[in-house]
Amino acid sequence: MKIFKITVSIAALFVFTIDYAQQTQDSVKTYKKRVLETTEVDFLTSYYSQDGDNAAVSGGLGTEELTDFTGTFLVAIPLNDDDILTIDAGVSAYTSASSSNVDPFDGGQPADPFVASSGASSSDTWASISSSYSHSSDDRNTIVSGKLSASREYDYTSLGFGGGLTKLFNEKNTEVSVNASVYLDSWTAIYPRELRPFVSGGNGLSNGFFDDKTITGNANYSPIFDEFSDEKRNSYALGFGFSQILSKNLQGSLALDFIKQDGLLSTPFQRVYFSDIADSFIENFQLADAIEQLPNRRFKVAAGGRLNWYINETFVVRSFYRYYYDDWGINSHTASVEVPIKLTDKFTIYPSYRYYQQSAADYFFGYEEALSTDTFYTSDYDLSKYSANQFGLGVSYTDIFTKMNIWKLGLKSIDLKFYKYDRDTTFSSSIVTAGFKFVMD
Repeated sequence: MKIFKITVSIAALFVFTIDYAQQTQDSVKTYKKRVLETTEVDFLTSYYSQDGDNAAVSGGLGTEELTDFTGTFLVAIPLNDDDILTIDAGVSAYTSASSSNVDPFDGGQPADPFVASSGASSSDTWASISSSYSHSSDDRNTIVSGKLSASREYDYTSLGFGGGLTKLFNEKNTEVSVNASVYLDSWTAIYPRELRPFVSGGNGLSNGFFDDKTITGNANYSPIFDEFSDEKRNSYALGFGFSQILSKNLQGSLALDFIKQDGLLSTPFQRVYFSDIADSFIENFQLADAIEQLPNRRFKVAAGGRLNWYINETFVVRSFYRYYYDDWGINSHTASVEVPIKLTDKFTIYPSYRYYQQSAADYFFGYEEALSTDTFYTSDYDLSKYSANQFGLGVSYTDIFTKMNIWKLGLKSIDLKFYKYDRDTTFSSSIVTAGFKFVMD
């Protein structure tokens, strides 16, 4: 019933904005500056790689190696003076030594949590598309927007919708916004290979999977395993924003976000090992004692602020801080600073630094730390206590007069960025991103 009411409300928002936009066009004949002068096309791409020794797929012990390549097109189309339609479509392809070990017993080299398997889960493609519509009032002090989105990968589907309202006051020196979104997601649960014969009604060790395999250690392997009865996950988000120009050189903003999730919040293929159960192995791979079990509800709160200081024509300082809390026991702090340095009219470099620190979730246990009598448990180190540092460097090229053209598109800007991220565990990652903005001639 709640979802139905939200759906009706968002639909009404779309009808209202379209109707309001049409009435405005018919009634106002005076000149006004267009919100967006011409169609803009952004092409964004990135290459990401990571590694570590605490894979959740293998119970907190094993390779976290993963690489991902992403390409995204974003097209902003001015429908008239006041309205903009934006379409965002992207594809991401990854290969993962970690997730490949959902089934490490694929008949290739000996199973090992630190060695990639060649199973079907070793790679995947994620695809998404979203469309947003925004309408600005004649005085440009009110902006109403709505959004629809969908994404899909091999074991996960997501549908989303939402809307927002932005108001500007005080000769546009003050901005207040509110936005809401709903995501209705669904798993196609995939479980660790050795657990599947133990599903309710299964034949356990008598299953043909074990016929050509030798169990060492505890040969009487008997895991705790039941399939999840509900594979849905819903997320509801509500955000508030406030921005103020404090002086000609200083601008600040505040944000407050609330997120509520319910449904299947556990990841079905993430193993857990108990300290009070004897270990069982096939080759070098330890067989799961259970899969991750987390509560089916989670409430998150994040509050943060930004302060941007324009020093002179060459230097700007952009600072950010956020505090996060959730009812799983995680508290975190994020602080970052970026200093754009304008070298010429066309070139700017962006050195940056970000620090992150969080406490562990109440349900986190390292490798073989959980007990079989616990109700909830996970060995996903994303939910552990850790701190992290990220260093970045970017460079931006801006062609003010769009002299460089490709077909009917003038190149407006190019952005290249590199980030290096390290936790105080074994986990590290790096990402290279590139963005190209074009305007239609």
